[in-house]
Amino acid sequence: MINIKENERLSILNHSCAHLMAHAISNLYPGAKFWVGPVIEEGFYYDVDLGDTVINDEDLEKIEKEMKKISKDGKRMVRHEISKKEALEQFKNDPYKIDLINRMDEENTIISCYTEGDFTDLCRGPHVESVKELKHFKLLKTSGAYFKGDSKNKMLQRIYGVCFETLEDLENHLKELEEAKMRDHRKLGKELDLFMSDDLVGRGLPMFLPKGYIVWQELENYIKEKERKLGYLHVMTPCVGNVELYKTSGHWEHYKENMFPAMELDGESFVLRPMNCPHHMMIYANKLHSYKDLPIRIGEIAHDFRYEASGAIKGIERGRHFCQNDAHLFVTPEQIKSEFESVVNLIFDVYKDFNITNYRCVLSLRDPQDKEKYHPDDEMWNKAEDELREVLNSLGIEYTEEIGEAAFYGPKLDVNVKPAVGNEYTLSTCQLDFCLPEKFDLKYVDKDGVKKTPVVLHRAILGSLDRFMAYIIEETKGAFPLWLSPVQVNILPVNNQYHLEYAKEIKEWLDNQDIRTSLDDREEKVGYRIRESVMKKNPYTLILGQKEVDNKNISYRKYGSEDTITLSKDEFINLLKDEIKNKSM
Repeated sequence: MINIKENERLSILNHSCAHLMAHAISNLYPGAKFWVGPVIEEGFYYDVDLGDTVINDEDLEKIEKEMKKISKDGKRMVRHEISKKEALEQFKNDPYKIDLINRMDEENTIISCYTEGDFTDLCRGPHVESVKELKHFKLLKTSGAYFKGDSKNKMLQRIYGVCFETLEDLENHLKELEEAKMRDHRKLGKELDLFMSDDLVGRGLPMFLPKGYIVWQELENYIKEKERKLGYLHVMTPCVGNVELYKTSGHWEHYKENMFPAMELDGESFVLRPMNCPHHMMIYANKLHSYKDLPIRIGEIAHDFRYEASGAIKGIERGRHFCQNDAHLFVTPEQIKSEFESVVNLIFDVYKDFNITNYRCVLSLRDPQDKEKYHPDDEMWNKAEDELREVLNSLGIEYTEEIGEAAFYGPKLDVNVKPAVGNEYTLSTCQLDFCLPEKFDLKYVDKDGVKKTPVVLHRAILGSLDRFMAYIIEETKGAFPLWLSPVQVNILPVNNQYHLEYAKEIKEWLDNQDIRTSLDDREEKVGYRIRESVMKKNPYTLILGQKEVDNKNISYRKYGSEDTITLSKDEFINLLKDEIKNKSM
């Protein structure tokens, strides 16, 4: 989906259309007062105070009609500049505009306005030459928004819209929005009973329901098995840590604003951990190591907490609690390239299993001018960045470089995926770190008997299990592959009086074969239960009637097909086990 804010022409169109909408609202609702109307990635919005009037969907159609009428009139959008004093006089009846004007520091500030016909609004611009250019727009929805984002202030009405150059572009965008609604993991998570949230528990603190936790566990088992085969050692560490731990690591200085507040207990300060590296540093420091022990690969599915802004919270894709597929590799300098290459290969091995093809690799580097954020050691940074470049180049991996995106302790490889809906985000990462091992005084005894400091690779393959699960939900529209599906086979007896006993027998047999099953023996017509099984996106639905009872076989429908196929029990179980083993997507 196109980012309107990053497209200069679309940005101007949408900014101008926000003014057109405000003009229409002022015509329809005399006395309406306006706060701000910016361009956003998805189009534009305007925050409006309409007193006791509440805008609904029918009203949006009415506003659109008025916008089209103004557009056909073809008034020019004329820029003019006035003094702060003149602006205060012109907008004296609008407290929201007065607030904006008073926030402009200099008394002699020149303020720009745009006028179209009898409507004038404060704005820096730029705008289209004439409202006639604003033909292909759509108002999308309304929501509440506190003035200045402060819950102590009045609730305004935020009206969203979008504008395009052509009707075709608008229609395509609206189709994409519909597709996005269908794929939204929050909607599907609710419909499929995967997870829930409640403000009484806390915003950004999702809870996984039984079906969702099955998917979560399958992902955990999948990645742990991959890691074990590569020599990873899994650990479990606390969800809290002493503030001194994070002062030692440097996170308290560089990351404090993203942490939950410290808790004072018995003269100590504790904090919910935002990441796991300090704990894993202490595990390494638990005993002295020989060079023969390295590399040591410590892995954990770890619970972490970050105080995300409320506006950034999005289901299980971005929460205040999440579980990282985290690991820290303690290596000698000579092992950096081979271990980094092994991590990269693991990332793309996983992507192959999940058929993830739409991604890009980013080498995130420090900003040498930023002396506040980054550990001050030019030699370390140059060496670390060159090491990562060399591995990526040797593997033939295409990547871009982004200055200022590194962690404070070292450069990193980020693999950003482009999901089916929304903007790209980082799924997997591997970070090179010469800094934390020194801060924690980590050592190993080299072959010459001298104690030396190891290098650490921080890496996450699935990123957080929560975000990865959200990604898979949206990619598959909630139709999980068989090996991931919380219910793999749903069993329907055609008539309970004659076929229920056989259905129970088949369920017990499948349960003993470690197939996750459900039995729908409600007194509903079989056609209704089949449709509901499809809505729940069960991979296989068994339909057991008299023929199946007599022949001791099964008939099934596979999700996405209306064909009913009959097999022997052995043929069916072999079909399932092959599909599970191959992790077919």
